[in-house]
Parts: sequence; structure tokens; C-alpha cells
Amino acid sequence: MAISLRLSRGGAKKRPYYKIIVADARAPRDGKYLEQIGTYNPLLAKEDPARVKLNEDRARYWLGVGGQPTDRVARLLDKAGIKERAATNNPKKAEPGKKAKDRVEEKAEKAREAEEAAKAAAEAPAEEAPAEEANEATPNSDAGDAAAETVGESAQENAEG
Repeated sequence: MAISLRLSRGGAKKRPYYKIIVADARAPRDGKYLEQIGTYNPLLAKEDPARVKLNEDRARYWLGVGGQPTDRVARLLDKAGIKERAATNNPKKAEPGKKAKDRVEEKAEKAREAEEAAKAAAEAPAEEAPAEEANEATPNSDAGDAAAETVGESAQENAEG
């Protein structure tokens, strides 16, 4: 029989309270257990002595007969000084996942495309500006010619009249 030292959840919804128990590894989380060796209340402050209550003698006994603590219970036992736990090192912990990396690449690509479009738009009006000035000059000269014709016609009418 494989023995496990683990947490059994109690308490209300969003108000967890755990028993530190010794149970058969195949038993359900909140099911039948061999012995309760302590309690853990995660809602209390980390410095509060009532956060973790543990019967050290019984914990040492169950570890001695082959009990395997879960990761969380191993942390609690390490803090209590009952069993050393080697610190784990996860160098990829802060690295974003694959989908997040893909999103960043897409965003960078869109920004690059927008920048290229802005450059193209900035260069195009600079080339079109002299053409626009020439076009603007022509309508003004046409308007000036039309005005001159009107003045000429009115002068002829005055002379005749």
C-alpha cells in the first residue's frame, strides 16, 4: 500500500481550509484517510502561527515508514524543519508560452507594415506636390483669362452703347 501525506480540502466556497492527512495514495482527496496529522489555513497571514499546525512526531513516523508527501505538504514540512526539500529551479518559468510569442510576432509584423505604409504615404505626397502646384496654377490662369475676357466684352458693350 502506497502511503501519501497530502491535503484534504474543507471549508466553504472560496474559503478553503485543509487537513494534513495520511492516506492510501489511491483514496479520493476528501475520502477515507488513515490519520490527520495537522491543519493548514491559507487565509491566515504567512507569519501567523495558526496558519499551519502539525504533529511533528506523527509526521516523522509516517515519513519513516515510507509516506510520500505531495509538493505542497513537502513545502510545509520543510518550513517546519521536519524534512529537507530541494529547491526546484524552473528557468522557463517567466518565459511566455507559444501562443503569446505568436501574438507578439503578429503585432510586430502589423506595426512594421503600418510603418512601411506611413513611409510610402510620406514619400508619395512629396512627389505629387509639384504636380498639384502646377495644376493649381492652371485653373487660376484660366480664371484670370476668363476674367480678362469678361472685362474685354464689357468694354466692347460700353463702347457700342
